[in-house]
Amino acid sequence: MTLTPAEIRRRTARTDWTALAAELDEHGSAPTEALLTPAECADLAALYEKPELFRTTVDLARHRFGSGEYRYFTHDLPAPVAALRAALYPRLLPVARDWAARLDRPAPWPGSLDEWLARCHAAGQDRSAQILLSYGPGDWNALHRDVFGELVFPLQVVIALDAYGTDYTGGEFLMLEQRPRAQSRGTANVLRQGHGLVFTTRDRPVRTRRGWSAGAMRHGVGTVRSGRRRTLGLVFHDAA
Repeated sequence: MTLTPAEIRRRTARTDWTALAAELDEHGSAPTEALLTPAECADLAALYEKPELFRTTVDLARHRFGSGEYRYFTHDLPAPVAALRAALYPRLLPVARDWAARLDRPAPWPGSLDEWLARCHAAGQDRSAQILLSYGPGDWNALHRDVFGELVFPLQVVIALDAYGTDYTGGEFLMLEQRPRAQSRGTANVLRQGHGLVFTTRDRPVRTRRGWSAGAMRHGVGTVRSGRRRTLGLVFHDAA
């Protein structure tokens, strides 16, 4: 692939990040503008067939997490994956710090992604958490959180590599919000090929009569009805 970091930064800048932050406040998830072309999506999806790029493969059914499979990249990330992560981190950092302030929590995230990852590694979280996920008919992913240790970045991004309605049906991205003293609220998002969906890793600030409280959230994938659904998952902390 010839996609350069400069081009990825240019595409990342197309998103209205102020509007995205407001939507994150309201729903806990929000879409970006297109980050990848269909051809670039196909190139990234094809990496799934190169096991040497990955440190491990997870069979969801074996672990009773659902059905389907995903693979964690090694730290030697393909250049577009590394560039996407580097371009998105500074865009999400103001939201992370704002949420921490509202919840009266520490905001340990420095301005540099490399510095933040060095802190993760020093704390024993030294395994790559970047993921390629692959689902076929009947596959699904249980509601969960991608928390791999004490150090957590509160936002992450999933990028659709296949086209909904053409390459696959079903497989909506699911989020469940556990609201304080109320019934849980669920949402289903159709991912657009090449676009990112920013979503909360663990919880988000929710205004209550007593001030701000942490609204716990989990995410998953609905049952794929046909075709093949592949996504790239970008996590901004590493795993223990």
